[in-house]
Amino acid sequence: MSLRSALRAQTADCHAAVDTLFGSFNLSRTPDYKAFLRAHARVVPAIEHALENGGIGRLLPDWPDRRRAHLLAADIRELDDRLPVLLPQPVLRCEAAVWGAAYVLEGSKLGGALLAKAVPDHLPSSYLKPPGPKGAMRLFMDRLDASKVDEPGAAVAAARDVFELFLKAGQVELEAVP
Repeated sequence: MSLRSALRAQTADCHAAVDTLFGSFNLSRTPDYKAFLRAHARVVPAIEHALENGGIGRLLPDWPDRRRAHLLAADIRELDDRLPVLLPQPVLRCEAAVWGAAYVLEGSKLGGALLAKAVPDHLPSSYLKPPGPKGAMRLFMDRLDASKVDEPGAAVAAARDVFELFLKAGQVELEAVP
């Protein structure tokens, strides 16, 4: 089984839970959209930092172009909102864990593109519609498939941890929506 297949199969429950939770935000309402962005801002910068500490630049040479924390912060500032306190970043101790965490973060771009359709045009959405080269997801998946990870357990565990961070952040912010 490829690493991609293992990640997809063994994190499907987490992915569904995150999709359900974040689907609860009404992105056409400014308060909900702000909370949605704050939830992501509790997690994305920490994950990006953990990926960098874990050596993502070696695995994905175009990593600097894939980062989105700065876009997220810009959207939040444009909404005249505050950046939230970050959740603790995971420690990615091996290449497999880096791939697992990156799998979740890169996959969130696909979900973001779908969610962006619900955001009114007058609200900033650079985080959900990041610029980037065409085919970036395909390139990521090709590199994931070509990775030399023999034991997917660490990748799956890291991916599940990242999904859990998104769940925690989403629950905190959803409870605070007026």
